[in-house]
Amino acid sequence: MQQKSTFRRVSNVLLSVALIAVAVVVATHYRQIYDWYRLRDYQPPAEVVQLADQTTMTPDTRRLFYVNRPLVDDKANFNKHCPSGGNEQTIVLGCYIGGENGIYLYNVSDPELKGVVQVTAAHEVLHAIYERLGRSEKNKVNAMLEDYYNNDLHDERLIKVFESYKKSEPNELVNEMHSIFGTEIGSLPAGLEDYYKQYFTDRSKIVAYADAYQGAFTRRREQVKAYDTQLTALKSQIEANEKQLEQQTATLTQQKAELDSQLAQKNYTAYNALVNEYNATVRSYNNLVNSTQALINQYNDIVKTRNELALEEQDLFKAIDSRLQTQSTQ
Repeated sequence: MQQKSTFRRVSNVLLSVALIAVAVVVATHYRQIYDWYRLRDYQPPAEVVQLADQTTMTPDTRRLFYVNRPLVDDKANFNKHCPSGGNEQTIVLGCYIGGENGIYLYNVSDPELKGVVQVTAAHEVLHAIYERLGRSEKNKVNAMLEDYYNNDLHDERLIKVFESYKKSEPNELVNEMHSIFGTEIGSLPAGLEDYYKQYFTDRSKIVAYADAYQGAFTRRREQVKAYDTQLTALKSQIEANEKQLEQQTATLTQQKAELDSQLAQKNYTAYNALVNEYNATVRSYNNLVNSTQALINQYNDIVKTRNELALEEQDLFKAIDSRLQTQSTQ
């Protein structure tokens, strides 16, 4: 009986130790076990695998990306999953549903905007990564993000984006910094660069995508701005010419009246003396009319080109506008 009791006690101890060991393993590797369970029957679509490849996701990042079952959606389906367009303030369009309940990407197919989906994928998986950060690590990362924002961020577009977030989603500001800095800023302080290397083997490729599609907007915007500068100068010159033409018209009217008066009085000598001066004024007036008309033609041509560019920019914005459009009645 003594031996059986001892054996039972030893068995209970060993079982307790085994259970504790299992508990420790589960606690230590909870995320890996959870991810394995979520992915056990998941086969990522080819386009999702391609996005992971194109954005150089590390194995851990790729696994988390797949855990969220990413979908590249058309406008109608995207809005079902992300009715507010993901609340994104940047040009990329996608949403991450908290609690690892999905990543949805708006399918932007315009060839001039190639790279939007890639940047969106990286942006949204960084939201998922941020959500998984432990408190201590999150505090450390937040400090680096806020330091860069307060001291080194000089991109006016992004500054405006974050000002918008301060008003619309102040509690998500640092979370958005985490995604935007990692995908849209080429050079970051060493601490942040080392941090993002955990998630992407070559972050510069993501930034290159962002630069490429942003360039489609930037080039048009800068050209429109240059045209507006030209139009302002031309308008000023045209208005100055028109004022001068008014003055010359008054002079011609006065000179013509004097010529008519001399002719009516048959004072031909005085008439002939005034003719050359009058004709010179007429030639100057006509030359100014012609040059002014040329400026007006140039102005109109630039307006046409400028407006065409502005329309192109509007079309690009429409291409990334995920909001549902109303239909007209017949």
